[in-house]
Amino acid sequence: MDLNFGATAWMLTSASLVLLMTPGLALFYGGMSRAKSVLNMMMMSFGALGVVGVIYVLWGWSMSYGSDVGGLFGNPFDQFGLAGTIYDDAGEFVLDGWGVPGIVGVAFQATFAIITVALISGALADRVKFGTWLVFAGAWATAAYFPMAHMVWGGGLLSGSEDGLAAMMFGTTDGAATVAPIDFAGGTVVHINAGVAALVLALIVGKRKGFGKEPMRPHNLTLVMLGAALLWFGWFGFNGGSAFTADGFAGLAWVNTTTATCAAMLGWLLVEKIRDGHATSLGAASGIVAGLVAITPAAGTVSPVGSIFLGAIAGALCALAVGLKYKLGYDDSLDVVGVHLVGGLTGTVLIGFFSTSTGLFYGGGARQLVVQAVIALVAVLVSGVVTLVLGLILKATMGWRVTEDVEVAGIDISVHGETAYEALPATRGRAIDTSVPSTAAGRASTEVNA
Repeated sequence: MDLNFGATAWMLTSASLVLLMTPGLALFYGGMSRAKSVLNMMMMSFGALGVVGVIYVLWGWSMSYGSDVGGLFGNPFDQFGLAGTIYDDAGEFVLDGWGVPGIVGVAFQATFAIITVALISGALADRVKFGTWLVFAGAWATAAYFPMAHMVWGGGLLSGSEDGLAAMMFGTTDGAATVAPIDFAGGTVVHINAGVAALVLALIVGKRKGFGKEPMRPHNLTLVMLGAALLWFGWFGFNGGSAFTADGFAGLAWVNTTTATCAAMLGWLLVEKIRDGHATSLGAASGIVAGLVAITPAAGTVSPVGSIFLGAIAGALCALAVGLKYKLGYDDSLDVVGVHLVGGLTGTVLIGFFSTSTGLFYGGGARQLVVQAVIALVAVLVSGVVTLVLGLILKATMGWRVTEDVEVAGIDISVHGETAYEALPATRGRAIDTSVPSTAAGRASTEVNA
């Protein structure tokens, strides 16, 4: 096959868009944090980028797409350091089935691994050691993300291969599962995986000092909105690039991504208005992310009309789910569980209803729905067990929590030796409190009364 310049250009553009999502996430999370820890929150995203960006080249790609080991992960030594991935025996660039150089595929997939790890950090705001986080980032990517990518996308246990779970349930046709699992761009690999990890770590690390008793509102909603906008922009590479070439599926993914996200934002705002009496900017930004999460696994398999329903359902469910932490008593600081775990589960399972080729609403029966539910459940169990083991090991060795004095004073100045904002001048004898926004921040304002 000859080099396809158009497809290559599209994939390089998509990889760049997805890479932009991690700084966008840093802004989104940073704005939702308190002023005294905003830099630390942003550094957790950038730290994940640094760690995963290195190890993906060394063994991450090989563990994701190398030769299969028991259906669970790829052999890390098979293509260690990208051996055999870049050039063929003749010294020419290796091309994939779309005429795109294999090294471009590495670039694209590396950005997925980076953003997935960074997502977890939102559950740990204000209270964890930066060094422990960096070690966890590398360990979790190795033990959870790379195996999950292999299981779903690399021909492993959760794929449509003849040795996968779906084939065990409903048989095979022409050497592949008759009813193959659908995860277009990462509902299981990215969002369920990261969402479960966030929940487990929130339970291991424990609550912030004062959680549920004092205000812990977003300190800068402008940053939150800017971060959401950058995430939305980058998500076109996330979903559109998962078509792996510039074709109709990429266009369908683009339209579905936009449509579902718009519907999810409206669904979230409607829940807020009914429940709290206000449709907030924080709710709009969170609804945007919820819609992006939910459409990710389904972007290439549902219709634009179906994406409206999928997005609206996800927006409403995620808006309701973010309040569970107050009822159940876990401190998921920036709602990773409510948005990414619930949104990822919603999108993954609803494919069983809305897939235009195999969905229940399109005459496909219930088999696709069963397969989607099973792979979602397995993803939850795998991520949960791996994260629990890693989290407990790090708790016993390095320790997760900063000292109480550091937490109260703020991690920015204590750990990084910096502050995000210079002290503001006093106004009529009263210092301006930069930790509380002037806007009533929807769910954040309820934290005091929870």
